[in-house]
Amino acid sequence: MQNGPAVRRRKLGAELRTLRTGAGLTSGEAAQLVGWHQSKVSRIETGASGVKADDLRLLLDAYAVRDGQLRELLMMLAGAEDAGGRDRWWHAYRGVLPPTYRDFISLESQASAMRTLETTVVPGLLQTAEYARAVTRAAVKDVDEERLDRLVEVRLARQDVLRSDPPLELNAVLDEAVLRREVGGPEVMARQLERLTEAARLPQVRLQVLPFTAGAHIGLTGPFVIFSFPSTSDLDVVVLDQLASSLYLERKEDLVAYSEAFDTLQFHALSPEESLDYIAGIGDGA
Repeated sequence: MQNGPAVRRRKLGAELRTLRTGAGLTSGEAAQLVGWHQSKVSRIETGASGVKADDLRLLLDAYAVRDGQLRELLMMLAGAEDAGGRDRWWHAYRGVLPPTYRDFISLESQASAMRTLETTVVPGLLQTAEYARAVTRAAVKDVDEERLDRLVEVRLARQDVLRSDPPLELNAVLDEAVLRREVGGPEVMARQLERLTEAARLPQVRLQVLPFTAGAHIGLTGPFVIFSFPSTSDLDVVVLDQLASSLYLERKEDLVAYSEAFDTLQFHALSPEESLDYIAGIGDGA
């Protein structure tokens, strides 16, 4: 388990190694092409060191990588400020957001798909402003009103990924406890349930409820997110939220385990159509 930047370095290095071998080059030959020592290529490929934007462009040109979307994604993994793709709007909130949260938003903004299990709260991408305010006030110790306003702004700005072109594909499984917990009070919760119903009807959103009647399930160990990226599945990553940080799982076996767990949760959850009716019933006080 690593933090976000370390995971990105390792994944970037692995992808660059794949691209190099696909171009029929040894690490020594690649180093000669760009005028480096072979050890620099090795350090980048193992994730031992990062790579600057200009150096990354040299490597991608040397490997004849012409796919614009893949180049943009690799630039994002390298942390390039001038990487293409979706707007890096969260940079304006550097003084408000902890590094782990900025890192999560960076991954979210570049992902093509997101699978998430939520067991306690509504996913951030589907929260109303009032709900987001209540959750943030409870989660952030001694938050003042100005910072609270900014954090809610961030939560709502994140939701633009569902309206971008192309939009993020969101698959969410919500434990029934998410729907029953009155965050912010009955009126706030009523509007939040309406928002879930609206979102569930979007073509890029698949929302399923895991009812209490499903009993014990594999998701009882806690919520998780699986990000998938365009062009290659080798960059997919699992994120586990902790109280003061986030853990990133990058190994193939971890990705397979969590993907299988999510498939199992979807199987035991209500269908999207049944979930809409279930949410409506809770909203009506059923």
